[in-house]
Amino acid sequence: MSDDNPDVSTPTSRTLAGRSVTSNVEVSPEVVFGLLGTSDVNLRTLEQLLPADIHVRGNQVTLTGVPADVAASERVIAELVDLVGRGTPLTPDLVRHSVSMLSEGSAESPADVLSLDIISRRGKTIRPKTLNQKRYVDAIDNNTIVFGLGPAGTGKTYLGMAKAVQALQSKSVNRIILTRPAVEAGERLGFLPGTLSEKIDPYLRPLYDALHDMMDPEAIPKLMAAGVIEVAPLAYMRGRAQPLSTRVLTPTGFRPIGDLVVGDEVIGSNGSPTEVLGVYPQGFKDIVRVTTQDGATTLCSTDHLWSVYTRGDRRRGKGPRVLAAKEMIGNLRAAHYHRYELPVLAAPVSFDARPVPFDPYALGLMLGDGCMAGMATPSFTTADPDLVEALVEAIPGIRARRKSDVDYVLNRITTPGEVITIENPVTGAMRALGLWGSTSATKFVPPRYLQNSADVRLAVLQGLLDTDGGPVGQAGRTCRVQYTTTSDRLRDDVAFLVRSLGGVVYTRTRAAAGRAPGHAGGRDVPYRHDSHVLDIRLPAGLAPFRLARKAAKYATGACKEPKRYIESIEEAGTEEAVCIRVAADDSLYVTEDFLLTHNTLNDAFIILDEAQNTTGEQMKMFLTRLGFGSKVVVTGDTTQVDLPGGAQSGLTAATRILDGIDDIHFSHLTSADVVRHRLVADIVDAYGRAEENDRGRLRDADRLSGNRASRRAANHGRRS
Repeated sequence: MSDDNPDVSTPTSRTLAGRSVTSNVEVSPEVVFGLLGTSDVNLRTLEQLLPADIHVRGNQVTLTGVPADVAASERVIAELVDLVGRGTPLTPDLVRHSVSMLSEGSAESPADVLSLDIISRRGKTIRPKTLNQKRYVDAIDNNTIVFGLGPAGTGKTYLGMAKAVQALQSKSVNRIILTRPAVEAGERLGFLPGTLSEKIDPYLRPLYDALHDMMDPEAIPKLMAAGVIEVAPLAYMRGRAQPLSTRVLTPTGFRPIGDLVVGDEVIGSNGSPTEVLGVYPQGFKDIVRVTTQDGATTLCSTDHLWSVYTRGDRRRGKGPRVLAAKEMIGNLRAAHYHRYELPVLAAPVSFDARPVPFDPYALGLMLGDGCMAGMATPSFTTADPDLVEALVEAIPGIRARRKSDVDYVLNRITTPGEVITIENPVTGAMRALGLWGSTSATKFVPPRYLQNSADVRLAVLQGLLDTDGGPVGQAGRTCRVQYTTTSDRLRDDVAFLVRSLGGVVYTRTRAAAGRAPGHAGGRDVPYRHDSHVLDIRLPAGLAPFRLARKAAKYATGACKEPKRYIESIEEAGTEEAVCIRVAADDSLYVTEDFLLTHNTLNDAFIILDEAQNTTGEQMKMFLTRLGFGSKVVVTGDTTQVDLPGGAQSGLTAATRILDGIDDIHFSHLTSADVVRHRLVADIVDAYGRAEENDRGRLRDADRLSGNRASRRAANHGRRS
């Protein structure tokens, strides 16, 4: 017994009478009532459980029995007094758990175990009640993934939920996700009556009930509406998805997400390919259209996840937070600022390098100021002799013959006696690329240049900007690059080039109809095509110009880093959708218009309850959705599997496959940890014995049938 406990004095006497001893323990008057309980209910429990006889008079407790029993009883009394002294209300259940812990010979103090508060609400405190439960709670603190295995009533889900609420209140996570497989007693959701919510609620009711024990009921609907708390069946929890037709960027270009299979590659946030690890059909989902301030847009489900920054996050140097689309609806502006900033590519997209028939910078120059209409020898029109010189240097075998101050004919260099029918190098290349005969309104960047190395793409863009683009600086504003074209396709191709290099591009159109005509040669020239104006921002380190005068002007201006903000999220109907999982560390992949989105749960506390009813594939899907800063608790009882057809439980498979992996812990609770009615533990034990007896009879029957078969074989051998 501890001498430093102020509420318990050293035994006043211990007299030997045969093998019996007596110990008198004085208890502080302040704690004696808490020790004995109302109407001495705790004392009666102690009388049943202590190996020594116990008598109480005033604040003196007398223990009588053999020395070992008295010593054990003294320790029990000391621990219970310590518990009461810490402010823990003592109940018969706590008395039983304390005696059980000490009788097992545990070195841990029951007072330390049973006074570990997790959360408190309106006078009710949630804490572990057995040693195994404390070890389970400690494992949740110390590991990323914890499996809580054991029979019903051992507090697996309840304590996991308490730790989730504690983590949310301490801002260790920013969301709680609670889920269960909707497979119980062989029922199928589709055949149950009622709406979808009415079908789902019975499976989730235990989670709702636990949640209401730990939080203010008024706050729960608000948190659920905001997506901070999500309660859903396992099949619906993974429903962060995009419609089947939504395009996703792959190393070979954009492909519909519905065409992807496991093992394919998509482009991640670092511009490099990342493997698709999972493809999960989601059925029909409510779809929204997410649009950014630069006009980029894509479709996704309402619960699809986005990695976003806020102004406060940036100011404090914090990383991105993960929000579902539905969480941001109606909350996109803060005063006149956009509230949510999306990440942009950290590096240019890494397409495989491909051979090209024409210098990429020269191609950009020809698309800007070249004439390839197919009526005569190709020509080039510019007031910058430097561009003519650069074009001639980039295309072997041609010379620029000057016709006027701005017009040049691109002739093939010939030698005396050479056959004059040899094709002009520029004409041949333009024919090979499908550009010969194109006009200013029909020009485009050939696909082999769009889906090529970053150096090739940047060179094409520099040629286009050196001819039809330029730096734009305004007083009080940062410098940007502006480009103009009358070709719809070339507008889209330039946007592709800019975005694939990590930039952003804003597009507006000046309609030809109603515009005042231009003037040439003293006469009016009406506009025949709409004009597309592109405002471009490129990442630092990428030079948009090679032409010296433009490059110098661009370098003197303060240029703002490209950024994207969510402008609107609007309903777009219902479509069949699919969810993918990628191998990238940040789980991001590139979708339409080079928007970065992802599908993994970061900064979340996730609880999978009744996990014994998951299949192996469901369990793998669930565990591999783990994101950064998240914690996972998986609970279940492998003796109560309700999967149809005798399918193997995903929980059983996980205990075998994941055992021994660092940062994954398996906590095993037993009937001794049951905290419901005391009969529950007896029932669990009785069923355990019955199942063991059944297994023994089956083994005996197998041995008996094997012996009979052996005898029959032996008899058959003798007869032969």
